[in-house]
Order: sequence, then structure tokens, then C-alpha cells
Amino acid sequence: MDPQRLKLGQQDLAPKKTNRAKAPRHKPGEKFLKGPVPLNWLSRAGQLPGKSLHVGVVLWFLAGMYRTNSVALSNGVLRLFGVDRHAKYRALNWLEQAGLIEQKYHAGRSPIVILLSVGESGEEA
Repeated sequence: MDPQRLKLGQQDLAPKKTNRAKAPRHKPGEKFLKGPVPLNWLSRAGQLPGKSLHVGVVLWFLAGMYRTNSVALSNGVLRLFGVDRHAKYRALNWLEQAGLIEQKYHAGRSPIVILLSVGESGEEA
């Protein structure tokens, strides 16, 4: 056994270069999801039934676009994600029960949805 064989050379100590490509970016004029979006919020939404995560992503998209935590959730934007109005209301109820949102309804209008921090509604994260 030759101990010199185990000796590290300069090239072994240099950081290894990886061939990582950059993540895809939106093109000018294209819509995008603005972050940061809390991972624990998304994780809780992802554990809920149905289209809850889809609705949650749309809520964060609208909140980023309008720079507010309170958005009107129309059926039109949800159709892009394959969510019909019935699934929307079920998902909103599940998100509210999980303490991720609050919702306000007015007859004949889109619901107003307020995004909450995880645990903000009084529930523990």
C-alpha cells in the first residue's frame, strides 16, 4: 500500500464546477408567479383535497400582481388552471378551514380572499 497514492492534489481541493442550467424565466410581457411564497403555506395547501393547491397558487399570483394580500377571485383566471366554479368554492372552504385564507362574499360578485400567514388565524402551524 502506497500512502502517496491517497494524497490529494490541487485539482482535488478546488470546488467542483457543475453543469447547472439556470431556471427558466418569463419573457418580457409574460405573466409570472411573484415570490417569495412561503413554503409552509404551499405545503399546507398541497395537503388539502381537490384543487386547493391550484386555487392557492392563483391567489398568490394575484396577490403578487396587485401587491396586496386581499384579492377578488374570479372564475376566469381559475379556468386557466382547470378549476371550475364549484371546485373553487370547495377549495376556498378547505383553505379557510386550514387557516390559510379568510373569505368575504357579496351576492353576484367574486369572493374577496385575504391571504393569511400560516397560524395567523389563531391555529398553530
